[in-house]
Order: sequence, then structure tokens, then C-alpha cells
Amino acid sequence: MKRILLFVFSFPCVAFGQDKGMLVEGSSPNLYISHTVAAKENFYSIGRLYNVSPKEIAPLNKLKLEKGLNPGQILKIPLVSSNFFQIKTAANDKTLIPLYYVVKEKDGLYRIGANHNKLPVETLKKWNGLKKDEVGKGTKLVVGYLKVSKGQSALVVKTDKIQTADSGEMLEEKKPILVNENNSKAINNELPPVKIDDQGKPVTKEEIKKEEPKQKEIIPEVPPVIIPGTEYNGGIFKSLFDSQKNDNTAMEEKGIAGVFKSTSGWSDGKYYCLHNSAAPGTVIKITNSATGKAIFAKVLDIMPDIKQNNGLLIRISNSAAAQLGGGESNFNCTINYSK
Repeated sequence: MKRILLFVFSFPCVAFGQDKGMLVEGSSPNLYISHTVAAKENFYSIGRLYNVSPKEIAPLNKLKLEKGLNPGQILKIPLVSSNFFQIKTAANDKTLIPLYYVVKEKDGLYRIGANHNKLPVETLKKWNGLKKDEVGKGTKLVVGYLKVSKGQSALVVKTDKIQTADSGEMLEEKKPILVNENNSKAINNELPPVKIDDQGKPVTKEEIKKEEPKQKEIIPEVPPVIIPGTEYNGGIFKSLFDSQKNDNTAMEEKGIAGVFKSTSGWSDGKYYCLHNSAAPGTVIKITNSATGKAIFAKVLDIMPDIKQNNGLLIRISNSAAAQLGGGESNFNCTINYSK
């Protein structure tokens, strides 16, 4: 009885190679994943596995290319432009493998995104199916994808499931039975797969090429069109601000507000902020002292400990600043929240 090789066409696709998943360590621009050296592996075979040049692996580990590696040795594998992917589309000959970050104490989505190539909070939520802005300690979040070559990386062979990058829908993939041009099974899965038609006959390479879709152009995500002046009556978090006042201590602070860029708020009235005292998820009422206008912004995280934040009381998204009648410059404000 003839066996038919099943092909799953789901483009782009993401491959899951390990049950635990590969964890991203470090912070931008020095992100990496760890690899335990196996017997007979060298810089070049490991480079092919992770789609990165051996000349980038060796310096990161303070090693020399001409020296061999020892089984059990732990290597840092750099995540660079050749193998770290954070946009939706991949070429036909590439596979995307999800890379994870494990949430630590006091981590917020804004800080996690900032530490991983300034990944937008909206993208983090979409990739991980998050409905809220809060995330618990120990949660594994997809923060990007390892882009590897299908014909060179053994990580692709180990996959049992695939996932569409846009919808996140999981699909079961049956183990392929490899056949040669005489329609006989390959030994040890070493022969390349051959596509079989409905009559059980092998399809020639020329016919396969005719059926293959053209490679899609890689197009980075583009922020939505900004329409200043659109009114949202303080934003959609006003009702949440009112509910947080019950049985909580009311806080009022005055100081200087800074601004950060965000794609949120311009078309949906979702305003966000960074504040060092209010917990993530708290909604803060922010009033511009000069215009008297107020908006309600949800806290994403604390403000990063950098020079630009010295002397600031709060940082708000630029869409929120526009609603307050300000621009990109710092301004005096009064904030109210419940603690």
C-alpha cells in the first residue's frame, strides 16, 4: 500500500523544537540563548544550527575559533540580525522558532519589551494572547523568534507542531514518511521528501516549482496613522480609575511629566504611563497644569533608571500628551491615583 507524504502549507510558520522552549537571556543589544555542546559539534555546526556566524559566537564566549569545543560546554549564542526575528514574515526557506522570556518579580510589559529590542507592548500582548497589561511572575512570554534555515538546522527536524505567526493557532503536523522517486521509503529519513499527487505518483521538481507561492516581501510593522486632536473624553480607563478608588488610599502628587512614543491611544483612547510608586495596572489621572485638561492612563511599569528620567514624576504616552494639549516636551502636572 502506497504511503503519501503529507505537506502542511501554513506560511509563515513557527516551529516548536523543545518542550521547555529556548529562553532569551541578557538585554538589548546583548541578547543571547544558551547551548550545551554535544559530541562532535564545533563552532561551524552550531552556527548552522542557530543561523549565526561562528565569528560572532566565539568572541561572545571569549573563545578562539581555532580551538575545539568540549561536550557539555555551555555556549552563549548571540541573537543578532541574521537569526533574531521580530516581524511577521519569513522567507520560504526559513522557519521561525519561538524564543521565550520568563517574567521576574516587578517585571512589567513595557520593561520586558524595552529589554528585547524595544518590542511594543501591543505586539507582546498579541503574540502571547494577553488581554490585560499585568503579567505574573514565572510566566513565559514569546519575545521574538529564532530564524533558521530549513535545510541546515536540525532544530526544524525536531518539530511536532507548527503555529501561524499571525493568529497563534496551533496545528498538528503528522510525521512525514519520506519517499524517493521510486516511491519507496527512505532509510533513517535521510532522503529528501518527494511530494505525491492524488494518484500516488511523485511530482517532479519542475511541477513543484510551478505550484510554490512566490516569496513574500518582508515588510516591517508600520504604526497607525496619528490623528492629533481626536477626543476620547479622558480615555477608556476612566471607569477603571473610578472603581480603584473604593476602599483605597487616595494619592495626589505634583511634578514634571515626560513623554514616550507609543502606537496606543491614537485610535482607541488607551493611554499608558510609567510611574515609580503606583503598581502596574493602576490607573492614574493626569492633569496638565497649563491647560487644565485631564486624561486617565494605566501604569505599565516603573520608569527606567536612566539620566533622561531624573527629576520626572511620571512619563506618559505621546497620544496622552496630545490629549492634554501638550507636545513632546516635558510639562508640569498633577496626578491622582489610589494605592
